[in-house]
Amino acid sequence: MTAELELVSRLQSLDQRIVVLQREVASLPKHIASIEKALEAHLRRLEADRSALTANQRERKRLEDDIKANDQKISKLRDQSLQAKTNEQYKAFQNEVEFCEKEIRKFEDRILELMAESEPLEQNVKKAEAALAEEKKVVEAEKQQARERTAEDQKQLAVLMAERKEAAARTPPAIYRSYDHIRKKWNGVVMAEVIDGRCQACYISLRPQFLQDLRRGEEVLFCESCGRFLFYNPPVAVEPEPPARAESQAT
Repeated sequence: MTAELELVSRLQSLDQRIVVLQREVASLPKHIASIEKALEAHLRRLEADRSALTANQRERKRLEDDIKANDQKISKLRDQSLQAKTNEQYKAFQNEVEFCEKEIRKFEDRILELMAESEPLEQNVKKAEAALAEEKKVVEAEKQQARERTAEDQKQLAVLMAERKEAAARTPPAIYRSYDHIRKKWNGVVMAEVIDGRCQACYISLRPQFLQDLRRGEEVLFCESCGRFLFYNPPVAVEPEPPARAESQAT
């Protein structure tokens, strides 16, 4: 591999690592927003349960006040009935008393219904409050981890960007311009190995003379099909293992 290709390989490696870190840094705020959104949804459900419980308690209080008001009215009606001068007046007072007593029984029945309804509501609120408290701890821990990860990623990015600047400065301008063009065209993959006479990026066979030029490694060559930088690694000759010694015959 030529010195220029070594620099191109270095740039590609740095740029790929930089892209990964940049994506991670960009994704962390979205991750925080998603967990906060889930937390807000749970909080809204808790507020709905609290509102239902508050409405239940408010209605019970109103009915209890209505019962007190009717009790007071019954007491007054009975006092007034003692002063009735005719049977008609007395019966009228009694009818009003009976109506108030019916209202009281109706209110008491409704209170019992509300009390039965309030028990699961109270349990839901208590469970939701406990679960929300735990979830807040988890969310805060995740947010802290995300902040720490972002800080670490940004630190690594600064190092990589400095290394990339140094590598880019060492790369011949024409090679760098080609690198930048190919990187944008092929989404960061600028180099391709040639195996069995084919570019391993686009799998197009190379011309015999072109392949010979590539094997000599004297210049930077580009795939005539996809345009990527090409490199060739000659096969490594593997020495055969010596035959195992024959075991000496037992005497």
